[in-house]
Amino acid sequence: MRNKVANRQILLDLLAHARYEVLPTATTEDKILQHLPTDRVVTVTASPAKGLEITFALAEKLAANGYPVVPHIAARMVTGRSELAEICDRLTSAGITRVFVPGGDADPAGDYVDSLSLLEDLRELGSPFEHVGITGYPESHPKIHDDLTVQAMWDKRRYATHVVSNLTFDPAVIADWLGRLRARGVTMPLLLGMPGPIDRAKLLGMAGKIGVGESTKFLSKNKGLFARLAAPGGFTGERFLEQCAPALGKPGALVEGLHVFTFNQIEATENWRNSMIERLSA
Repeated sequence: MRNKVANRQILLDLLAHARYEVLPTATTEDKILQHLPTDRVVTVTASPAKGLEITFALAEKLAANGYPVVPHIAARMVTGRSELAEICDRLTSAGITRVFVPGGDADPAGDYVDSLSLLEDLRELGSPFEHVGITGYPESHPKIHDDLTVQAMWDKRRYATHVVSNLTFDPAVIADWLGRLRARGVTMPLLLGMPGPIDRAKLLGMAGKIGVGESTKFLSKNKGLFARLAAPGGFTGERFLEQCAPALGKPGALVEGLHVFTFNQIEATENWRNSMIERLSA
């Protein structure tokens, strides 16, 4: 009973600190303004197909409406320090204090072949952002060995403030990866990546627009994932979080919140979060 109560509080704390990843499409701003309170943190993905402009433009609009916003600065899409300095000036002028720095799936546009090299230049530019997130890979990266992804987080620890885990659907994978991460000495706080509620038809429609964002690309690379997300009795966010709770609540786990991949199902995601909070509180 004591463990059940403790796990419930762990989940309530995580849900209270959930942020939403969105794809920068023509309707995203309206959906956010209509369905999210302005205290909800919103992250905006970067699209190799559409360029960084659409990401930054949406981030600026959301910031102007009072949202804490986290634009993605995909390293391989930035040509070099000169462009990075312009990006920093633009975002900080809009009051943006948080960014997320993935390597990105695009071929390098210039000097940055990975996120570490861009993070180093951010330091040289005076560390203009208070919060800088980097990616963690609980599942094997298709191009990088698991040990190297953990090593990469260690290398970035001086430049980043937290880790955001990529999608996984296996609580045992999370528990093992989190243990290896902390044993290696990576002590940055973690935001646990997970999908929000998925409407299969809408998700398939979004997947038809591959290139819109990294989270959609992830789905396209994992055959059978649609079925796992949408099948009756398959993956549910509630069950996933409940099974993860014991590992997330261990001393030293340092899991401070959720990073929810909405796939632009923004209203459904916020309704799911609120409903789960109500059930756990009751």
